[in-house]
Amino acid sequence: MIDGMRFILARRWNSVLSRPNRLFTSKKSILSKKPVKDIQPKTPARTRFAPSPTGLLHIGSLRTALYNYLLAKSTGGSFLLRLEDTDQNRLVPGAEKNIYESLSWCGIHYDEGPGVNDKKNGPFRQSDRTEIYQQYTNKLLDSGHAYRCFCTKERLDGLRESAQKLQPPTTASYDRHCSHLSEGEIREKLDQKVPFTIRLKSPERYPPFEDLLHGKLDMQPQVNPNDRRYDDPILVKSDALPTYHFANVVDDHLMDITHVVRGEEWLPSTPKHIALYHAFGWNPPEFIHIPLLTSVTDKKLSKRRGDADVMALRAKGVLPEALVNFSVLFGWSPPREEAAKNHECFSLPDLVRLFNLNSLTKGNAKVDEKKLWFFNKHYLTLRLQNPEVLDKMANELLGSMQSLYPSVTVSQIRRALGLVGASLNTPNELATDFPYLFSKPQYERNQYVREFIQKQDLYQIRALLQKMEGKMSTENSVLTVIERLSRDNGIRKNVVFEAARFALTGSVPGVKLPLLIEFLGAEEANLRISEALDKLDSVLCLKGEE
Repeated sequence: MIDGMRFILARRWNSVLSRPNRLFTSKKSILSKKPVKDIQPKTPARTRFAPSPTGLLHIGSLRTALYNYLLAKSTGGSFLLRLEDTDQNRLVPGAEKNIYESLSWCGIHYDEGPGVNDKKNGPFRQSDRTEIYQQYTNKLLDSGHAYRCFCTKERLDGLRESAQKLQPPTTASYDRHCSHLSEGEIREKLDQKVPFTIRLKSPERYPPFEDLLHGKLDMQPQVNPNDRRYDDPILVKSDALPTYHFANVVDDHLMDITHVVRGEEWLPSTPKHIALYHAFGWNPPEFIHIPLLTSVTDKKLSKRRGDADVMALRAKGVLPEALVNFSVLFGWSPPREEAAKNHECFSLPDLVRLFNLNSLTKGNAKVDEKKLWFFNKHYLTLRLQNPEVLDKMANELLGSMQSLYPSVTVSQIRRALGLVGASLNTPNELATDFPYLFSKPQYERNQYVREFIQKQDLYQIRALLQKMEGKMSTENSVLTVIERLSRDNGIRKNVVFEAARFALTGSVPGVKLPLLIEFLGAEEANLRISEALDKLDSVLCLKGEE
Protein backbone atom coordinates (compact mmCIF):
# COMPACT_ATOMS: atom_id res chain seq x y z
CA MET A 1 0.00 0.00 0.00
CA ILE A 2 1.35 4.21 -0.85
CA ASP A 3 1.64 6.90 1.93
CA GLY A 4 -1.73 7.92 3.32
CA MET A 5 -3.35 4.96 1.50
CA ARG A 6 -4.03 7.33 -1.36
CA PHE A 7 -5.33 5.68 -4.42
CA ILE A 8 -4.50 7.89 -7.42
CA LEU A 9 -6.38 7.03 -10.56
CA ALA A 10 -4.25 7.14 -13.71
CA ARG A 11 -5.37 9.64 -16.29
CA ARG A 12 -2.03 10.40 -17.93
CA TRP A 13 -1.97 8.56 -21.21
CA ASN A 14 1.67 9.26 -22.03
CA SER A 15 2.84 6.66 -19.52
CA VAL A 16 0.52 4.05 -21.00
CA LEU A 17 1.08 4.83 -24.64
CA SER A 18 4.86 4.93 -24.41
CA ARG A 19 4.96 1.15 -23.94
CA PRO A 20 5.78 -1.01 -26.99
CA ASN A 21 2.88 -2.58 -28.89
CA ARG A 22 0.33 -0.20 -27.39
CA LEU A 23 -2.17 1.88 -29.30
CA PHE A 24 -2.34 5.62 -29.37
CA THR A 25 -4.75 8.20 -30.61
CA SER A 26 -4.55 11.27 -32.78
CA LYS A 27 -3.96 14.74 -31.39
CA LYS A 28 -7.59 15.01 -30.42
CA SER A 29 -8.31 14.21 -26.79
CA ILE A 30 -9.16 10.55 -26.40
CA LEU A 31 -11.44 11.24 -23.48
CA SER A 32 -14.75 12.89 -24.15
CA LYS A 33 -15.15 16.18 -22.33
CA LYS A 34 -18.89 16.07 -22.74
CA PRO A 35 -20.53 14.04 -19.99
CA VAL A 36 -22.51 11.05 -21.17
CA LYS A 37 -26.15 11.11 -20.01
CA ASP A 38 -27.93 8.21 -18.34
CA ILE A 39 -25.68 5.24 -19.04
CA GLN A 40 -27.35 2.94 -16.50
CA PRO A 41 -28.80 -0.15 -18.27
CA LYS A 42 -32.59 -0.40 -18.40
CA THR A 43 -32.49 -4.20 -18.74
CA PRO A 44 -30.72 -6.89 -16.66
CA ALA A 45 -26.96 -6.78 -17.19
CA ARG A 46 -24.74 -9.86 -17.45
CA THR A 47 -21.28 -9.00 -16.19
CA ARG A 48 -18.18 -11.00 -15.41
CA PHE A 49 -15.03 -10.82 -13.32
CA ALA A 50 -12.17 -12.58 -15.07
CA PRO A 51 -9.04 -12.60 -12.91
CA SER A 52 -5.85 -14.40 -13.77
CA PRO A 53 -4.61 -16.71 -10.98
CA THR A 54 -1.08 -15.35 -11.31
CA GLY A 55 -1.10 -13.70 -7.89
CA LEU A 56 -3.20 -12.97 -4.85
CA LEU A 57 -6.38 -10.93 -5.27
CA HIS A 58 -5.64 -7.31 -4.38
CA ILE A 59 -7.92 -4.38 -3.72
CA GLY A 60 -7.70 -3.03 -7.29
CA SER A 61 -9.08 -6.31 -8.61
CA LEU A 62 -11.60 -6.39 -5.78
CA ARG A 63 -12.95 -3.05 -6.94
CA THR A 64 -13.32 -4.37 -10.51
CA ALA A 65 -15.18 -7.43 -9.23
CA LEU A 66 -17.32 -5.22 -7.00
CA TYR A 67 -18.36 -2.85 -9.81
CA ASN A 68 -19.29 -5.75 -12.08
CA TYR A 69 -21.21 -7.42 -9.25
CA LEU A 70 -23.07 -4.24 -8.32
CA LEU A 71 -23.95 -3.45 -11.94
CA ALA A 72 -25.43 -6.93 -12.38
CA LYS A 73 -27.32 -6.95 -9.09
CA SER A 74 -28.60 -3.38 -9.35
CA THR A 75 -30.24 -4.24 -12.69
CA GLY A 76 -31.53 -7.67 -11.70
CA GLY A 77 -28.92 -9.39 -13.85
CA SER A 78 -26.23 -12.06 -13.38
CA PHE A 79 -22.61 -11.92 -12.27
CA LEU A 80 -20.12 -14.49 -13.62
CA LEU A 81 -16.65 -15.56 -12.50
CA ARG A 82 -14.20 -16.77 -15.14
CA LEU A 83 -10.55 -17.73 -14.63
CA GLU A 84 -8.15 -16.54 -17.31
CA ASP A 85 -5.41 -19.12 -16.73
CA THR A 86 -3.96 -19.59 -20.20
CA ASP A 87 -0.60 -18.08 -19.22
CA GLN A 88 0.51 -21.32 -17.59
CA ASN A 89 4.06 -20.15 -16.87
CA ARG A 90 2.84 -17.36 -14.58
CA LEU A 91 0.28 -19.31 -12.55
CA VAL A 92 0.85 -19.10 -8.79
CA PRO A 93 0.01 -22.11 -6.59
CA GLY A 94 -2.91 -21.29 -4.33
CA ALA A 95 -3.93 -18.18 -6.31
CA GLU A 96 -7.15 -19.73 -7.63
CA LYS A 97 -8.22 -20.75 -4.13
CA ASN A 98 -7.33 -17.25 -2.92
CA ILE A 99 -9.70 -15.74 -5.51
CA TYR A 100 -12.61 -17.85 -4.28
CA GLU A 101 -11.87 -17.16 -0.61
CA SER A 102 -11.40 -13.42 -1.10
CA LEU A 103 -14.65 -12.94 -3.03
CA SER A 104 -16.61 -15.12 -0.64
CA TRP A 105 -15.22 -13.33 2.41
CA CYS A 106 -16.29 -9.99 0.92
CA GLY A 107 -19.80 -11.31 0.27
CA ILE A 108 -19.41 -11.24 -3.52
CA HIS A 109 -21.05 -14.45 -4.72
CA TYR A 110 -21.17 -15.32 -8.42
CA ASP A 111 -24.24 -16.68 -10.19
CA GLU A 112 -22.23 -18.68 -12.71
CA GLY A 113 -18.63 -19.83 -12.53
CA PRO A 114 -16.40 -22.69 -11.40
CA GLY A 115 -18.63 -25.10 -9.51
CA VAL A 116 -21.70 -22.87 -9.73
CA ASN A 117 -24.29 -23.25 -12.53
CA ASP A 118 -21.46 -24.23 -14.87
CA LYS A 119 -23.30 -26.63 -17.19
CA LYS A 120 -24.70 -24.18 -19.76
CA ASN A 121 -21.88 -21.67 -20.23
CA GLY A 122 -18.97 -23.55 -18.67
CA PRO A 123 -16.32 -24.59 -18.27
CA PHE A 124 -15.17 -21.35 -16.66
CA ARG A 125 -11.43 -21.97 -16.65
CA GLN A 126 -9.99 -20.92 -20.00
CA SER A 127 -7.48 -23.76 -19.88
CA ASP A 128 -10.48 -26.14 -20.06
CA ARG A 129 -11.93 -24.44 -23.15
CA THR A 130 -9.21 -25.30 -25.68
CA GLU A 131 -11.56 -27.15 -28.05
CA ILE A 132 -13.95 -24.19 -28.08
CA TYR A 133 -11.14 -21.79 -29.00
CA GLN A 134 -9.91 -24.14 -31.71
CA GLN A 135 -13.34 -24.08 -33.32
CA TYR A 136 -13.38 -20.29 -33.48
CA THR A 137 -9.73 -20.10 -34.53
CA ASN A 138 -10.59 -22.19 -37.59
CA LYS A 139 -13.44 -19.82 -38.43
CA LEU A 140 -11.05 -16.85 -38.50
CA LEU A 141 -8.51 -18.76 -40.57
CA ASP A 142 -11.16 -19.85 -43.05
CA SER A 143 -12.55 -16.33 -43.41
CA GLY A 144 -9.10 -14.77 -43.91
CA HIS A 145 -9.33 -12.68 -40.72
CA ALA A 146 -6.41 -14.60 -39.20
CA TYR A 147 -3.25 -16.34 -40.39
CA ARG A 148 -0.50 -18.60 -39.08
CA CYS A 149 2.81 -16.96 -38.23
CA PHE A 150 5.90 -19.21 -38.31
CA CYS A 151 8.44 -16.45 -37.55
CA THR A 152 11.10 -17.23 -34.97
CA LYS A 153 11.49 -15.29 -31.75
CA GLU A 154 14.78 -13.87 -33.04
CA ARG A 155 13.11 -12.48 -36.16
CA LEU A 156 10.26 -10.95 -34.18
CA ASP A 157 12.69 -9.37 -31.70
CA GLY A 158 14.56 -7.84 -34.62
CA LEU A 159 11.35 -6.41 -36.06
CA ARG A 160 10.46 -4.82 -32.73
CA GLU A 161 13.91 -3.28 -32.38
CA SER A 162 13.88 -1.88 -35.89
CA ALA A 163 10.35 -0.50 -35.43
CA GLN A 164 11.47 1.47 -32.40
CA LYS A 165 14.39 2.96 -34.34
CA LEU A 166 12.20 4.30 -37.15
CA GLN A 167 11.54 8.03 -37.39
CA PRO A 168 8.84 8.33 -36.28
CA PRO A 169 8.92 5.05 -34.35
CA THR A 170 5.97 2.73 -34.66
CA THR A 171 4.16 0.72 -31.99
CA ALA A 172 3.06 -1.77 -34.67
CA SER A 173 6.08 -3.90 -35.55
CA TYR A 174 5.08 -6.95 -37.60
CA ASP A 175 5.64 -6.94 -41.38
CA ARG A 176 3.01 -9.59 -42.25
CA HIS A 177 5.68 -11.83 -43.74
CA CYS A 178 3.67 -14.99 -42.99
CA SER A 179 0.35 -13.63 -44.20
CA HIS A 180 1.67 -14.03 -47.77
CA LEU A 181 2.57 -17.70 -47.53
CA SER A 182 0.88 -19.98 -50.03
CA GLU A 183 -1.20 -22.98 -49.00
CA GLY A 184 1.62 -25.23 -50.09
CA GLU A 185 4.19 -23.36 -47.98
CA ILE A 186 1.89 -23.47 -44.96
CA ARG A 187 1.28 -27.22 -45.41
CA GLU A 188 5.00 -27.87 -45.73
CA LYS A 189 5.78 -26.03 -42.47
CA LEU A 190 2.94 -27.82 -40.68
CA ASP A 191 4.25 -31.18 -41.89
CA GLN A 192 7.71 -30.20 -40.60
CA LYS A 193 6.08 -29.30 -37.25
CA VAL A 194 7.46 -25.76 -37.35
CA PRO A 195 6.06 -23.91 -34.28
CA PHE A 196 3.55 -21.21 -35.14
CA THR A 197 1.21 -18.67 -33.62
CA ILE A 198 -2.04 -17.39 -35.04
CA ARG A 199 -2.40 -13.66 -35.64
CA LEU A 200 -5.40 -11.45 -36.28
CA LYS A 201 -5.23 -9.61 -39.58
CA SER A 202 -6.06 -6.21 -38.17
CA PRO A 203 -8.05 -3.69 -40.25
CA GLU A 204 -6.30 -0.85 -42.02
CA ARG A 205 -7.96 1.46 -39.53
CA TYR A 206 -9.67 0.52 -36.29
CA PRO A 207 -13.24 1.80 -36.07
CA PRO A 208 -14.04 4.36 -33.35
CA PHE A 209 -15.87 2.87 -30.39
CA GLU A 210 -18.09 4.04 -27.56
CA ASP A 211 -17.10 3.79 -23.93
CA LEU A 212 -20.03 4.42 -21.61
CA LEU A 213 -17.90 6.43 -19.21
CA HIS A 214 -15.60 8.29 -21.60
CA GLY A 215 -17.77 8.62 -24.69
CA LYS A 216 -16.62 8.08 -28.28
CA LEU A 217 -12.94 7.17 -28.68
CA ASP A 218 -10.81 6.87 -31.81
CA MET A 219 -7.56 5.04 -31.05
CA GLN A 220 -5.10 4.05 -33.77
CA PRO A 221 -1.64 2.47 -33.74
CA GLN A 222 1.25 4.76 -34.52
CA VAL A 223 2.70 3.86 -37.92
CA ASN A 224 5.61 4.95 -40.06
CA PRO A 225 4.39 5.76 -43.59
CA ASN A 226 7.76 4.86 -45.13
CA ASP A 227 8.04 1.43 -43.52
CA ARG A 228 4.55 -0.04 -43.10
CA ARG A 229 4.19 -2.32 -40.12
CA TYR A 230 1.01 -3.92 -38.80
CA ASP A 231 -0.66 -4.25 -35.42
CA ASP A 232 -1.60 -7.90 -35.87
CA PRO A 233 -1.97 -9.25 -32.32
CA ILE A 234 -1.28 -12.90 -31.55
CA LEU A 235 -4.54 -14.74 -30.85
CA VAL A 236 -3.17 -18.23 -30.21
CA LYS A 237 0.30 -18.91 -28.82
CA SER A 238 2.67 -21.61 -29.98
CA ASP A 239 1.50 -23.84 -27.13
CA ALA A 240 -2.00 -23.75 -28.71
CA LEU A 241 -3.41 -21.74 -25.80
CA PRO A 242 -5.22 -18.48 -26.60
CA THR A 243 -4.05 -15.05 -25.55
CA TYR A 244 -6.26 -12.83 -23.45
CA HIS A 245 -7.27 -10.82 -26.54
CA PHE A 246 -8.80 -13.84 -28.22
CA ALA A 247 -10.18 -15.81 -25.29
CA ASN A 248 -11.94 -12.92 -23.60
CA VAL A 249 -13.77 -11.97 -26.78
CA VAL A 250 -14.93 -15.53 -27.52
CA ASP A 251 -15.91 -16.14 -23.91
CA ASP A 252 -17.76 -12.86 -23.46
CA HIS A 253 -19.79 -13.56 -26.59
CA LEU A 254 -20.60 -17.17 -25.75
CA MET A 255 -21.47 -16.26 -22.16
CA ASP A 256 -23.80 -13.45 -23.30
CA ILE A 257 -21.90 -10.74 -21.43
CA THR A 258 -23.65 -7.40 -21.93
CA HIS A 259 -21.31 -5.06 -20.03
CA VAL A 260 -17.56 -5.21 -19.40
CA VAL A 261 -16.28 -3.09 -16.50
CA ARG A 262 -12.48 -3.08 -16.38
CA GLY A 263 -9.52 -0.80 -15.74
CA GLU A 264 -8.32 1.91 -18.09
CA GLU A 265 -5.17 -0.08 -18.85
CA TRP A 266 -7.33 -2.13 -21.24
CA LEU A 267 -8.47 0.89 -23.27
CA PRO A 268 -5.57 0.64 -25.77
CA SER A 269 -6.49 -3.01 -26.39
CA THR A 270 -10.19 -2.39 -26.88
CA PRO A 271 -9.94 -1.60 -30.64
CA LYS A 272 -8.34 -5.03 -31.14
CA HIS A 273 -11.16 -6.68 -29.25
CA ILE A 274 -13.81 -4.84 -31.24
CA ALA A 275 -12.04 -5.79 -34.49
CA LEU A 276 -12.34 -9.43 -33.38
CA TYR A 277 -16.05 -9.04 -32.67
CA HIS A 278 -16.51 -7.59 -36.17
CA ALA A 279 -14.43 -10.39 -37.72
CA PHE A 280 -16.87 -12.91 -36.24
CA GLY A 281 -19.90 -10.79 -37.13
CA TRP A 282 -20.79 -10.33 -33.45
CA ASN A 283 -21.99 -7.28 -31.57
CA PRO A 284 -19.53 -6.26 -28.82
CA PRO A 285 -20.72 -5.66 -25.25
CA GLU A 286 -20.84 -2.22 -23.69
CA PHE A 287 -17.47 -1.15 -22.29
CA ILE A 288 -16.86 0.86 -19.13
CA HIS A 289 -13.19 1.58 -18.44
CA ILE A 290 -12.72 2.80 -14.87
CA PRO A 291 -9.75 4.90 -13.72
CA LEU A 292 -6.71 2.94 -12.57
CA LEU A 293 -5.36 2.60 -9.07
CA THR A 294 -1.76 3.47 -9.77
CA SER A 295 -0.41 3.42 -6.23
CA VAL A 296 -1.26 1.41 -3.16
CA THR A 297 0.90 2.11 -0.08
CA ASP A 298 0.12 2.49 3.58
CA LYS A 299 2.96 2.56 6.09
CA LYS A 300 0.63 1.84 8.98
CA LEU A 301 -0.60 -1.39 7.41
CA SER A 302 2.77 -2.54 6.12
CA LYS A 303 5.75 -1.32 4.20
CA ARG A 304 6.11 -4.68 2.49
CA ARG A 305 5.15 -4.78 -1.13
CA GLY A 306 2.15 -6.95 -1.90
CA ASP A 307 0.45 -6.39 1.43
CA ALA A 308 -2.60 -4.89 -0.28
CA ASP A 309 -4.00 -8.29 -1.13
CA VAL A 310 -7.42 -8.95 0.36
CA MET A 311 -6.46 -11.83 2.62
CA ALA A 312 -3.46 -9.91 4.00
CA LEU A 313 -5.78 -7.08 4.95
CA ARG A 314 -8.11 -9.60 6.56
CA ALA A 315 -5.21 -10.94 8.63
CA LYS A 316 -4.53 -7.40 9.82
CA GLY A 317 -8.05 -7.14 11.17
CA VAL A 318 -9.80 -5.33 8.32
CA LEU A 319 -13.45 -6.37 8.18
CA PRO A 320 -14.99 -7.38 4.83
CA GLU A 321 -17.82 -4.83 5.01
CA ALA A 322 -15.25 -2.09 5.69
CA LEU A 323 -13.03 -3.13 2.78
CA VAL A 324 -16.00 -3.30 0.39
CA ASN A 325 -17.23 0.10 1.54
CA PHE A 326 -13.70 1.50 1.17
CA SER A 327 -13.09 0.03 -2.28
CA VAL A 328 -16.38 1.08 -3.87
CA LEU A 329 -15.49 4.76 -3.42
CA PHE A 330 -12.44 4.53 -5.73
CA GLY A 331 -14.30 6.00 -8.68
CA TRP A 332 -17.96 5.96 -7.66
CA SER A 333 -19.86 8.64 -5.74
CA PRO A 334 -22.98 7.75 -3.77
CA PRO A 335 -25.97 10.12 -3.86
CA ARG A 336 -25.20 13.13 -1.65
CA GLU A 337 -28.30 12.83 0.46
CA GLU A 338 -27.59 9.16 1.13
CA ALA A 339 -23.91 9.79 1.89
CA ALA A 340 -24.81 12.59 4.31
CA LYS A 341 -27.09 10.34 6.34
CA ASN A 342 -24.41 7.93 7.47
CA HIS A 343 -21.00 9.35 6.52
CA GLU A 344 -20.78 7.13 3.40
CA CYS A 345 -21.19 3.91 5.40
CA PHE A 346 -23.00 1.48 3.10
CA SER A 347 -23.59 -2.23 3.48
CA LEU A 348 -23.43 -4.45 0.40
CA PRO A 349 -27.26 -4.51 0.09
CA ASP A 350 -27.21 -0.70 0.34
CA LEU A 351 -24.67 -0.53 -2.48
CA VAL A 352 -26.76 -2.83 -4.67
CA ARG A 353 -29.69 -0.49 -4.14
CA LEU A 354 -27.70 2.69 -4.81
CA PHE A 355 -25.18 1.69 -7.47
CA ASN A 356 -25.59 3.43 -10.80
CA LEU A 357 -23.16 3.88 -13.67
CA ASN A 358 -24.14 7.54 -13.88
CA SER A 359 -22.33 8.06 -10.56
CA LEU A 360 -18.97 6.79 -11.82
CA THR A 361 -16.23 9.43 -11.77
CA LYS A 362 -13.46 10.10 -14.29
CA GLY A 363 -11.17 12.22 -12.14
CA ASN A 364 -8.48 11.26 -9.65
CA ALA A 365 -9.66 9.59 -6.47
CA LYS A 366 -7.64 10.27 -3.34
CA VAL A 367 -8.67 7.94 -0.56
CA ASP A 368 -6.96 8.44 2.77
CA GLU A 369 -6.13 5.52 5.01
CA LYS A 370 -8.16 7.16 7.77
CA LYS A 371 -11.31 6.35 5.83
CA LEU A 372 -10.55 2.63 5.91
CA TRP A 373 -10.08 2.67 9.68
CA PHE A 374 -13.16 4.85 10.09
CA PHE A 375 -15.20 2.24 8.23
CA ASN A 376 -13.55 -0.59 10.15
CA LYS A 377 -14.32 1.00 13.51
CA HIS A 378 -17.90 1.69 12.41
CA TYR A 379 -18.58 -1.91 11.37
CA LEU A 380 -16.73 -3.35 14.35
CA THR A 381 -18.96 -1.32 16.67
CA LEU A 382 -22.04 -2.67 14.89
CA ARG A 383 -20.77 -6.23 15.24
CA LEU A 384 -20.12 -5.86 18.96
CA GLN A 385 -23.74 -4.82 19.50
CA ASN A 386 -24.91 -8.24 18.33
CA PRO A 387 -24.42 -10.94 21.03
CA GLU A 388 -24.22 -13.76 18.48
CA VAL A 389 -21.64 -11.93 16.37
CA LEU A 390 -19.73 -11.03 19.53
CA ASP A 391 -19.55 -14.72 20.52
CA LYS A 392 -18.38 -15.67 17.01
CA MET A 393 -15.68 -12.98 17.04
CA ALA A 394 -14.43 -14.16 20.44
CA ASN A 395 -14.12 -17.72 19.15
CA GLU A 396 -12.32 -16.55 16.00
CA LEU A 397 -9.79 -14.62 18.11
CA LEU A 398 -9.11 -17.49 20.50
CA GLY A 399 -6.34 -19.15 18.47
CA SER A 400 -4.26 -16.00 17.90
CA MET A 401 -4.87 -14.79 21.46
CA GLN A 402 -3.73 -18.08 22.99
CA SER A 403 -0.45 -17.86 21.09
CA LEU A 404 0.24 -14.73 23.18
CA TYR A 405 -1.71 -15.54 26.33
CA PRO A 406 -1.92 -19.35 26.68
CA SER A 407 -4.45 -19.36 29.53
CA VAL A 408 -6.95 -16.95 27.95
CA THR A 409 -10.52 -18.20 27.50
CA VAL A 410 -13.32 -17.38 25.10
CA SER A 411 -15.26 -15.92 28.03
CA GLN A 412 -12.41 -13.52 28.84
CA ILE A 413 -12.11 -12.44 25.23
CA ARG A 414 -15.86 -11.86 25.01
CA ARG A 415 -15.86 -9.77 28.20
CA ALA A 416 -12.83 -7.81 27.00
CA LEU A 417 -14.50 -7.05 23.65
CA GLY A 418 -17.52 -5.77 25.52
CA LEU A 419 -15.28 -3.64 27.72
CA VAL A 420 -12.94 -2.02 25.17
CA GLY A 421 -14.56 -2.77 21.81
CA ALA A 422 -15.49 0.87 21.24
CA SER A 423 -11.78 1.78 21.37
CA LEU A 424 -10.67 -0.75 18.77
CA ASN A 425 -10.04 -0.12 15.07
CA THR A 426 -9.59 -3.85 14.45
CA PRO A 427 -10.24 -6.96 16.56
CA ASN A 428 -6.47 -7.63 16.48
CA GLU A 429 -5.84 -4.54 18.61
CA LEU A 430 -7.43 -6.28 21.58
CA ALA A 431 -4.27 -8.35 22.06
CA THR A 432 -1.74 -5.63 21.23
CA ASP A 433 -3.30 -2.56 22.88
CA PHE A 434 -4.78 -4.14 26.02
CA PRO A 435 -2.30 -6.83 27.10
CA TYR A 436 -2.93 -6.16 30.80
CA LEU A 437 -6.43 -7.60 30.47
CA PHE A 438 -4.96 -11.05 29.87
CA SER A 439 -1.58 -11.11 31.60
CA LYS A 440 0.46 -9.53 34.39
CA PRO A 441 1.80 -6.03 33.72
CA GLN A 442 5.06 -5.93 31.78
CA TYR A 443 7.59 -3.74 33.59
CA GLU A 444 10.72 -4.52 31.59
CA ARG A 445 11.14 -2.97 28.13
CA ASN A 446 8.08 -0.81 28.76
CA GLN A 447 8.33 2.83 27.71
CA TYR A 448 5.34 3.78 29.88
CA VAL A 449 7.07 2.36 32.98
CA ARG A 450 10.37 4.09 32.09
CA GLU A 451 8.61 7.44 31.79
CA PHE A 452 6.69 6.84 35.03
CA ILE A 453 9.84 5.98 37.02
CA GLN A 454 11.70 9.01 35.65
CA LYS A 455 9.06 11.58 36.60
CA GLN A 456 7.64 10.24 39.90
CA ASP A 457 8.82 10.25 43.51
CA LEU A 458 9.09 6.49 43.87
CA TYR A 459 9.12 6.60 47.68
CA GLN A 460 5.83 8.45 47.57
CA ILE A 461 4.41 5.98 45.04
CA ARG A 462 5.51 3.09 47.23
CA ALA A 463 3.76 4.59 50.25
CA LEU A 464 0.55 5.06 48.26
CA LEU A 465 0.58 1.47 46.98
CA GLN A 466 1.13 0.17 50.50
CA LYS A 467 -2.04 1.99 51.57
CA MET A 468 -3.94 0.64 48.53
CA GLU A 469 -2.85 -2.94 49.14
CA GLY A 470 -5.80 -5.13 50.00
CA LYS A 471 -8.30 -2.33 49.45
CA MET A 472 -9.03 -2.87 45.75
CA SER A 473 -12.52 -4.30 45.77
CA THR A 474 -15.25 -4.55 43.21
CA GLU A 475 -17.65 -3.84 46.04
CA ASN A 476 -15.93 -0.70 47.32
CA SER A 477 -15.42 1.99 44.77
CA VAL A 478 -11.79 2.44 43.78
CA LEU A 479 -12.57 6.10 43.22
CA THR A 480 -13.45 6.44 46.92
CA VAL A 481 -10.12 4.88 47.91
CA ILE A 482 -8.20 7.22 45.60
CA GLU A 483 -10.10 10.28 46.81
CA ARG A 484 -9.33 9.43 50.44
CA LEU A 485 -5.65 8.80 49.78
CA SER A 486 -5.37 12.08 47.94
CA ARG A 487 -7.13 14.02 50.68
CA ASP A 488 -5.41 12.38 53.66
CA ASN A 489 -1.92 12.64 52.20
CA GLY A 490 -2.23 16.02 50.48
CA ILE A 491 -1.35 14.51 47.11
CA ARG A 492 -2.96 15.40 43.81
CA LYS A 493 -5.47 12.78 42.64
CA ASN A 494 -3.75 12.28 39.30
CA VAL A 495 -0.61 11.09 41.15
CA VAL A 496 -2.69 8.50 43.02
CA PHE A 497 -4.35 7.42 39.79
CA GLU A 498 -0.95 7.02 38.11
CA ALA A 499 0.31 4.94 41.03
CA ALA A 500 -2.68 2.61 40.72
CA ARG A 501 -2.30 2.34 36.94
CA PHE A 502 1.40 1.58 37.32
CA ALA A 503 0.49 -1.39 39.51
CA LEU A 504 -2.50 -2.65 37.53
CA THR A 505 -1.37 -2.13 33.91
CA GLY A 506 2.33 -1.30 33.93
CA SER A 507 1.32 2.33 33.29
CA VAL A 508 -0.29 1.42 29.95
CA PRO A 509 -3.25 3.79 29.37
CA GLY A 510 -6.67 2.56 28.39
CA VAL A 511 -9.45 1.15 30.51
CA LYS A 512 -10.78 3.30 33.36
CA LEU A 513 -9.65 1.94 36.71
CA PRO A 514 -13.09 1.08 38.17
CA LEU A 515 -13.94 -0.92 35.03
CA LEU A 516 -10.50 -2.53 35.00
CA ILE A 517 -10.81 -3.72 38.60
CA GLU A 518 -14.29 -5.02 37.86
CA PHE A 519 -12.82 -6.98 34.93
CA LEU A 520 -9.79 -8.31 36.82
CA GLY A 521 -11.56 -9.02 40.08
CA ALA A 522 -10.48 -7.88 43.54
CA GLU A 523 -8.09 -10.77 44.14
CA GLU A 524 -6.09 -10.20 40.94
CA ALA A 525 -6.10 -6.42 41.44
CA ASN A 526 -4.68 -6.67 44.95
CA LEU A 527 -2.14 -9.26 43.82
CA ARG A 528 -0.89 -6.89 41.12
CA ILE A 529 -0.47 -4.11 43.69
CA SER A 530 1.62 -6.42 45.87
CA GLU A 531 3.77 -7.41 42.90
CA ALA A 532 4.19 -3.76 41.93
CA LEU A 533 5.50 -3.06 45.44
CA ASP A 534 8.08 -5.79 44.97
CA LYS A 535 9.08 -4.22 41.68
CA LEU A 536 9.46 -0.80 43.30
CA ASP A 537 11.49 -2.27 46.15
CA SER A 538 13.97 -3.70 43.64
CA VAL A 539 14.18 -0.37 41.78
CA LEU A 540 14.70 1.58 45.02
CA CYS A 541 17.31 -0.94 46.15
CA LEU A 542 19.26 -0.38 42.98
CA LYS A 543 18.97 3.37 43.39
CA GLY A 544 20.30 3.02 46.94
CA GLU A 545 23.31 1.08 45.72
CA GLU A 546 24.07 3.85 43.27
